[in-house]
Amino acid sequence: MYYSNGNYEAFARPQKPENVDCKSAYLIGSGLASLSAACFLVRDGQMAGKNIHILESADHAGGALDGDQMSTVGYVMRGGREMDNHFECMWDLFRSIPSIETEGVSILDEYYWLNKKDPNYSLCRATVNRGQDAGTQNKFGLSDKGAMEIMKLFMTPDEQLANVKMTEIFDDEVFKTNFWMYWRTMFAFKDDQSALEMKRYMQRYIHHIGGLPDFTALRFTKYNQYESMVLPMIKYLEEHGVQFHYNTKVMNVLFDIQKSKKLAKTIVVECGGKTENIDLTEDDLVFYTNGSNVENSTYGSQTKATGIDKEIHEGGTFSLWRKIAAQDPSFGRPDKFCMDTEDSNWVSATVNTLDEKILPYIKKICKRDPLSGKVVTGGIVTVEDSSWLLSWTINRQPQFRNQPKGQVLVWLYGMFSDKPGDFIKKAMRDCTGMEICEEWLYHLGVPEDQIEELAKNSANTVPVMMPFASAYFQPREEGDRPNVVPEGSVNFAFIGNFAETPRDTVFTTEYSIRTAMEAVYTLLNIDRGVPEVWGSVYDIRDLLDATVALRDGKKITDMKLGFIEKIVLNSVLKKIDNTEVSKLLKKHQVI
Repeated sequence: MYYSNGNYEAFARPQKPENVDCKSAYLIGSGLASLSAACFLVRDGQMAGKNIHILESADHAGGALDGDQMSTVGYVMRGGREMDNHFECMWDLFRSIPSIETEGVSILDEYYWLNKKDPNYSLCRATVNRGQDAGTQNKFGLSDKGAMEIMKLFMTPDEQLANVKMTEIFDDEVFKTNFWMYWRTMFAFKDDQSALEMKRYMQRYIHHIGGLPDFTALRFTKYNQYESMVLPMIKYLEEHGVQFHYNTKVMNVLFDIQKSKKLAKTIVVECGGKTENIDLTEDDLVFYTNGSNVENSTYGSQTKATGIDKEIHEGGTFSLWRKIAAQDPSFGRPDKFCMDTEDSNWVSATVNTLDEKILPYIKKICKRDPLSGKVVTGGIVTVEDSSWLLSWTINRQPQFRNQPKGQVLVWLYGMFSDKPGDFIKKAMRDCTGMEICEEWLYHLGVPEDQIEELAKNSANTVPVMMPFASAYFQPREEGDRPNVVPEGSVNFAFIGNFAETPRDTVFTTEYSIRTAMEAVYTLLNIDRGVPEVWGSVYDIRDLLDATVALRDGKKITDMKLGFIEKIVLNSVLKKIDNTEVSKLLKKHQVI
């Protein structure tokens, strides 16, 4: 497997891998990583679908990319994903997955046309004082000292950030700014989480720093991501004969570990109350999505709280990863990610408005009609003075194809589930859906004497607790996440957001798809390049734009410098005057 860029490789089709007709594949889990791996096996590996087996413990596919209408509680969306135009592996795949709505059109076509016609941007990024615009004015509000703290992290080598928390890098010069409010709520970072992951995000999306305050950098699907992404992939795979095995729990994978060779020999599965062994040879490839940020999700309802389930359950993905990791050090350290649920949990909720009574309060904040079918909030609206650190968003409506006309689905989440609310004086995890809706309505500015009535009769709210929601961001070091294909592995790969691939960022659809592509291309030795992570971190133009954006448009000549520093800066500027360097700096408004 090797990395490539440019359209020479992007448009090429690989030759059929040697002996692929003699091979089979077993994919543990059916989330985005596994579905993507199966698609790459079919499209680029040219493996017969009947030889591809997806083993899923639940009764349906999709993993964290859900969107469901649960008969007992109502519409549920546990989370949402923001997409970027430089998700190179994602678009490489989705150009080949047909739409399930329009014949002759791909998912990429649908997505591209939609976001061109209706581009994303926010008209209100944050509120305070019960629905009042926080007046961020798209500014970061960083001091020169704060900007330098960020630049220092940006330049720090990875090995120096092993197990380092952001609280060891930043102080209030960063934490008390709009920049951090934008960042932490958009990506779900907490102050004491991984500085290494923060650095990766900064480098990966340096080309989008200027679009962070108003979300112009983002793009979204038409419907919830289960219907927009998962269902088309399932149909594509089923049409190619891929075998889905639901209600099949993988209990262990047994390996033959030699000095220079690691071979998966047996998959132990439990199905229908019976335990069975799937015996493997070197021609039986295994792809495992180790870990899950939606493991142990507990659902509340309009009248029921979520509670929290912190246990590592037998048959769950973290339990399986522990068993696999115990067999070889190169298989990672799962406990690094699953043992601090008080730090990694958050609660999300889906609010289904049932009539028009709540809509005027939404319109006042987002300055758009939620029923227009177009962009509404353009991303999350963060309630800056919420003790839960509540953020909410409304994507294009309807979010479900069968959603009743006139109803709106709102997704919200709180990063601090253990703190009492500002209106409902209870921890978010202890609140019913109705109580969470009341807290949200309070922060929308609904008169207090109307809040209970609206939450009870004009909305249905379904909360979900996810103990491992931001487990990806736990401070870590090299080796905690296993390599996609561990050294010496001949038929086994890790995929998904707890596997390790260079430079890319976890908690993204791209990471799931990238690790799947790398795994398939490596184990099948497919002779086509995997698109490298977009190289904006190496583009001086993007670096200059980001430098200016972080300082809210102020030029470097406006920095507060000491006498000596000013002399040095002026000397440098004189030397580069009337050069290409000077022209570049002026074009990007650095000087």
